[in-house]
Amino acid sequence: MPSSRSKTSHAPAPKVDPFAYALRAVPPAPPGALRIATWNINSVRLRQGIVQKLAKLAAPDVICLQETKSPDEVFPREALAKAGYEHQAILGMKGYNGVAILSRRKLRDWAGREWCGKADCRHVTATTEHNGIAIELHNVYVPAGGDIPDPKVNPRFDHKLRFLREQVAHWSGAKNGTRILVGDLNVAPCEADVWSHKQLLDVVSHTPVETDLLKEMLAAHDWVDTARHLVPEPTRLYTWWSYRNQDWKASDRGRRLDHIWVTPDLKSQVKAVHIVKGARGWKQPSDHVPVILDVVL
Repeated sequence: MPSSRSKTSHAPAPKVDPFAYALRAVPPAPPGALRIATWNINSVRLRQGIVQKLAKLAAPDVICLQETKSPDEVFPREALAKAGYEHQAILGMKGYNGVAILSRRKLRDWAGREWCGKADCRHVTATTEHNGIAIELHNVYVPAGGDIPDPKVNPRFDHKLRFLREQVAHWSGAKNGTRILVGDLNVAPCEADVWSHKQLLDVVSHTPVETDLLKEMLAAHDWVDTARHLVPEPTRLYTWWSYRNQDWKASDRGRRLDHIWVTPDLKSQVKAVHIVKGARGWKQPSDHVPVILDVVL
């Protein structure tokens, strides 16, 4: 007569939804690593709860947010400080845009930067130190560009192209330094960064003029695209799934719009990049998911 133990061992394993436990697949950061997360949160006041969830489950040292949609005076500073992020560089406005760097360690020399003659809260920079090394952080939110990929008839697309060209010019002339650039760059540059390269060639975020400009920006400062450094094509990588898709899991029509770049001196120290796909299924989610970098200094 089989024992109760043997009966248990032959019972079918319970089904597990991999999306519900996606963050459990993100291991602790390696010893000595700096862990940085970037996330277009699509309203920090509305979604501060899932920022706190990310902090608890992934424990980034730094969280960079885009599209915070919050004036500085009502940004949830205290709640996020209680989550461990006492050091904050916040640049926000009512209803639109907005960027923030939240850090467990001190930030210095933080400042906002303006592009295309607009004070529209799209770029904040600050310096932090890790193991005695100063790292200049850049958190960038590139304009989405609207729906029509023609700068002559769509001012929003024209703004996007001008923004990217100004970035190219800036980084072409920048002095060398230890830097990390993160953000929602609103361009999926590689064929495997979209669900269908052919069908999206005339869709804003993957048109040739945009992908060429983002590649120029990458080359202008010899940036390293950390995700593609570790996971080269043809593996598909996405960080955004439209709210318009009723079943985003089933259709999986994503795009890789969110990026983490490092300067060449950090290339060999990049240990992991995690795209937290499960966050797209959290309660009241953003349409973007966090991207996490582990770099050992």
